[in-house]
Amino acid sequence: MTERFSAREAIALAGDDFRELPVPMREFTPDGPLSWQGYDDARRRALTRTGEDESVVCGTAVIGSTRAVLIAFEFGFLGGSLGARTGDRVEAAYTHARAHRLPVVSLVATGGSRMQEGMLALTQLQRVARQSALAREAGLPQIAVLRDPTTGGGWATLGAGADVTLALPGAQVGFAGSRVRPSDADPAAYTAEAQMAAGAVDAVVREEELRETLALWLTLLTAPAAEAEGEVGGEVESEAASGGEVEPVSPPAALGAPGLPATGWDAVRHARSPERPRAAAYLDAYFSRRAAIGGDRCGGSDDGMLCGFGSGPAGRTVAYAAQCGTATRPAGYRTAARLIRLAGRLGFPVLTLVDTPGAANDAQAERQGAGSAIADLFAAVATARTPVTTLVIGEGGSGGALALAAPGNTWATPDSYFSVIAPELAAAILKRPASEVRDTADQLRIRPQDLVELGVIRGIVEHAGR
Repeated sequence: MTERFSAREAIALAGDDFRELPVPMREFTPDGPLSWQGYDDARRRALTRTGEDESVVCGTAVIGSTRAVLIAFEFGFLGGSLGARTGDRVEAAYTHARAHRLPVVSLVATGGSRMQEGMLALTQLQRVARQSALAREAGLPQIAVLRDPTTGGGWATLGAGADVTLALPGAQVGFAGSRVRPSDADPAAYTAEAQMAAGAVDAVVREEELRETLALWLTLLTAPAAEAEGEVGGEVESEAASGGEVEPVSPPAALGAPGLPATGWDAVRHARSPERPRAAAYLDAYFSRRAAIGGDRCGGSDDGMLCGFGSGPAGRTVAYAAQCGTATRPAGYRTAARLIRLAGRLGFPVLTLVDTPGAANDAQAERQGAGSAIADLFAAVATARTPVTTLVIGEGGSGGALALAAPGNTWATPDSYFSVIAPELAAAILKRPASEVRDTADQLRIRPQDLVELGVIRGIVEHAGR
């Protein structure tokens, strides 16, 4: 179990210059809307114990160099439960955020909805969800920090519904609170670490690193997008960007060997070489700093798909989704689709790096919905609201690679290939002997220069330093 901070301690941990927002006033009949005997006394005891008159404290604070709206839960006040007055304050905080174009950071610690207010308390979740949706429509970033505990509706709205979800180590996180779970439930499943493994939390962050982490995220997610007359010289834009709002990014320079492959099989060998630079090397070279999201929000994660936001050329924020040379799992495709849609809402261009022998094709991948996950990524790229630029840096294996590629704006490095199917599999399907695999690779025309001639890619990026 992580340390339980008060709301104001959590605020001080996250930022400076906190300015509390005016508190909406709602009058209740004695003992609340249900006339729950002892409710007023419980509230008075909570006030005496915590110094707060409700379960949330809302205001603005400076985190790094960014002012943000903070919604901090006070677990000591009736277990941080949500009631009608809680909903009033959360709604007022979101209204202030939209009026002043501020990001929202929720410091969540709650046991769920307040029983003493019955269904009136439960329906506050709909109210909070609507405010979150309005912020999303307005293009305002939302970040949640999960403290101990984060359960019930607070987890299912402000926590899991945020654009980026961080958690403190050891925090209890789950829809079911500790007193309502099955008696034989594994407590390890209801932790921040377990939720991260299940793709529901982007990162577990230590208390001493929280402020710096939040500052980085807020800097990246609130940076203005480059205008159409910005630093990139390419003449082709996605349809989503034809209005001139966001300019596509330039693909990174090639990091591997500069020479083009002589044969199709040479292209395959170069792309499969263990010495060839992988996605992490390209991301490190392209971005001065970056922050990762992780997980598909559907129960899975894939270490072979790196997704996040970084500070790219001229300091502009760019979203990235990069394959790491492994067979991509369904969770990887869903995470990339999540990334592209989030970038679209916030107005950032996207860079994708293609490097996979293909989609994972084992039985588990099928049970996890490989087909629907790939279809969802195809749709996300096809309907992207901001430009997508793709660089093939290694293997481009069939539809599992193509799903991440931008139509009309895909480039390749000299040590890559892109193929309808791997040469070995093509030979097997055609019932050719293994001795004909190399000739088959030539017939498929998978070299970077072949792909340019065929019009499949825009060009071959130059080697770094040339």
